[in-house]
Amino acid sequence: ILGLDICGDTMVGNATLKGISKGQRKCVTIGEMLVGPIKALFMDEISIGLDDSTTFQIVKSLKQFVHLVKRTAVISLQQPSLETFNLFDDIILLSDGHIVYQGPCEQVLGFFASMGFICPERKTVVTSRKDQEQYWIQKEKPYIFVTAKEFADAFESYHVGISLCNELATQFDKSKSHPSALTTKKYGIGKWELFKACLSREYLLMKRNSLYYIFKLCQIALVAIITMTVFLPTRMHHDSVTDGGIYAGALLYGSTVLMLNGFAELAMMVVRLPVFYKQRDLLFFPSWAYAVPSLILKIPISFAEVGVWVSFTYSIIGDPNAVGRTFLLLVLVNQMATLFCRLVAAISRDMAMAATLGTFSLGMLLVAVSKDNIRKWWLWEFWISPTMYGQNALLNNEFHGKTWRHVPPNSTEPLGVQILKSRGFFTQSYWYWIGFGALIGYTLLFVFGHILALTFLNPLKEHQVVKSAQSLSRKQQSVRDSKQNQKRGMILPFEPQYITFDEVTYSVDMPQ
Repeated sequence: ILGLDICGDTMVGNATLKGISKGQRKCVTIGEMLVGPIKALFMDEISIGLDDSTTFQIVKSLKQFVHLVKRTAVISLQQPSLETFNLFDDIILLSDGHIVYQGPCEQVLGFFASMGFICPERKTVVTSRKDQEQYWIQKEKPYIFVTAKEFADAFESYHVGISLCNELATQFDKSKSHPSALTTKKYGIGKWELFKACLSREYLLMKRNSLYYIFKLCQIALVAIITMTVFLPTRMHHDSVTDGGIYAGALLYGSTVLMLNGFAELAMMVVRLPVFYKQRDLLFFPSWAYAVPSLILKIPISFAEVGVWVSFTYSIIGDPNAVGRTFLLLVLVNQMATLFCRLVAAISRDMAMAATLGTFSLGMLLVAVSKDNIRKWWLWEFWISPTMYGQNALLNNEFHGKTWRHVPPNSTEPLGVQILKSRGFFTQSYWYWIGFGALIGYTLLFVFGHILALTFLNPLKEHQVVKSAQSLSRKQQSVRDSKQNQKRGMILPFEPQYITFDEVTYSVDMPQ
């Protein structure tokens, strides 16, 4: 309807990014208003900066839409073209705070004719309403300026005004109102349809940003290849605690890489928040319908990223018999970190605040230290850290495998248990399932927190410029000095002369 099909795959743009034209941006804004549950549209000066052709196209699209879905649009235009004027059903002519005319477009000429003004054939209805004297037709009477209040009073006695006043004076019978006159739903469609629409939009955005995800996969593949080559030339042994420490470091490094790979979601989420807040306030969709589709569509991305990492590294670094369980753990670690960054972005709502809060939160929650190296008053941070559960589950899965079950000489414990004790990790095998469940719990917690932040938090206000008292006083003094200079006169070296013209005529030959 709005003619945006030609730029459907083009970004809107901003002050630094080139996008669609100014007229197309207005169409996008109008389109956002149309798809919401709003029944009445009030648009002020939508033709500013647009040519007559674009204004005509926009008003024509609006007319088709309001007639199709039974809505009402009140549009303020400054001197529209005749083609645009003819599109309206009714017009409201305002002047000096008075309603000069309100009614059908076909009756406006009759009203002004009753007041003694007529529209010449060479003039349009719009331009003939500007100047009064040249359109005065009662030549037998001297022309007297007619004020806006006099026009408004005369309109009340005109048959269109009388009909309008009678209609407004009649009390409305609610029993005769149409059931669908007022909306009874908060959103235009059902919850399932909203979810499918948001899911389709998120999928479309992912396809358009496919280069970003391809780059992330290539980045992980490159890091995995470099990591793999560290262990490739030599044969790694499984005979001592020192050997186990090397494997443990490699496994923890892999989990850290996959965890920090989701940090890019922080900036992407902050950039998308202004559009989300505008659409949320216009009741396009609830916050959960915006957050859940992104979570669902990010799961295949996590599987692909972890699959690339595991396929390159785990056959050389880890125990091949436990690759399936390790794969699931790393997927959960990646999902947990991604959703945590989304939560931080939704809370901070600003790029600078998100970077600061994200770095602090990563240091507090996503960096695990051995329990033996933590002070007692910091143990609470150890127990709430999701990374602690992920790392314990990952290392317990590895060092309880067949490769590390043998008992070294002069020892009564398996080598894997000794390695876990030396690194300060828990040694019970059930910690794999504790970590697995904890990661799922943290993932759901971050999703719930993300939805709550999107639901109840509003965009930050624009920052105000702070000036010192000294700079403000200097500026005020400069303003006062400039005003004093304007009042001062100037001494001329000659006597000024004045020329006055009387009875100057100016005429233009009109074509016959």
